[in-house]
Amino acid sequence: MTSSSSGMTSEQTLENSEERSEALNRVPAPSNARERARQLAMGIQDEISAGLELIDGEARFLEETWERPGGGGGRSRVIRDGGVFEQGGINFSEVYGDELPPSITNQRPEAKGHKWYAAGTSMVLHPRNPYIPTTHLNYRYFEAGPVWWFAGGADLTPFYPYLEDARHFHHVHKDACDSIDTDFYKVFKLWCDEYFYLKHRKETRGVGGIFYDYQDGSGRLYRGPDSKGPAATMSKNLGLNSHTWDELYALNKACGKAFLPAYSLIVDQRKSQSYGDRERQFQLYRRGRYAEFNLVFDRGTIFGLQTNGRTESILMSLPPLARWEYGYTAPTGSREALLTDVFTRPQNWLEDSKIEEICSPHKAIN
Repeated sequence: MTSSSSGMTSEQTLENSEERSEALNRVPAPSNARERARQLAMGIQDEISAGLELIDGEARFLEETWERPGGGGGRSRVIRDGGVFEQGGINFSEVYGDELPPSITNQRPEAKGHKWYAAGTSMVLHPRNPYIPTTHLNYRYFEAGPVWWFAGGADLTPFYPYLEDARHFHHVHKDACDSIDTDFYKVFKLWCDEYFYLKHRKETRGVGGIFYDYQDGSGRLYRGPDSKGPAATMSKNLGLNSHTWDELYALNKACGKAFLPAYSLIVDQRKSQSYGDRERQFQLYRRGRYAEFNLVFDRGTIFGLQTNGRTESILMSLPPLARWEYGYTAPTGSREALLTDVFTRPQNWLEDSKIEEICSPHKAIN
């Protein structure tokens, strides 16, 4: 690490240069940005709701509309006790207010002091069969004064994992990202591994997927807190990569449309697998991890609570049943240990052939 004549390190000089470039590249949002973002979020909700009802085959979503006291509102849809889904929900919200909470301004200080607007859709599904993974998505758009950005992602949380499922989920979302820019998945996959990480457990929430935030088109793909991590390093290596508002809108649209083909095939392959009490108890135990992440780390949950959002909709992501067991350790060589030893660790799912050798003895490839 070297220092310049100004006393700054070379890394700080580079970072300041990037920030200046970003400021020059930042352009205003279109005049109809809010309406387009609103229609996209509602369209994603409608398309996925209809698709999930077909996948479930028995239950239908019940919808509640609501208003937020501080401004805006939304519609929440919940499915329960179905043929596939024990519980799940998909929310649309369009909210606004006078001051963004610290969960946002800590990362985007330039948004502080401005009135803000946000529109998005979020979803969590908790299937009953332990062989069908839990899954989550969230796609959203923010404005705060002159600042705007897109954010989103989708991830998969298996309990009895299959390598084919992880690869399929990643392939479909990679293709969606690549349809806009082939650099996106390279960063967003690593960012997903970073974000959905339970620090106190030292494990990922699942096999990941994609995650991105604060995409304002100015050039830097990674805008997270870990400046030394793999996602930040990949982003720096790729360099500044500017995008228009319309291109980032297209990213949210492409990824939102990718969810059903990414998940429905997995459900079709796993929904008929038989299971017993051992598998059910392990599923409930691992659901406890899901609850821990959502209540402790999830920025969407924190943002909703800090902005006086609708509590029932915010906590819809929690599983209907979960359990905790003191000091549990999966038996060595078991199917459960495969999850805890391999599938809750960051992996190169699409290219690392060594994972097949680990999964093969457990018949967990396809």
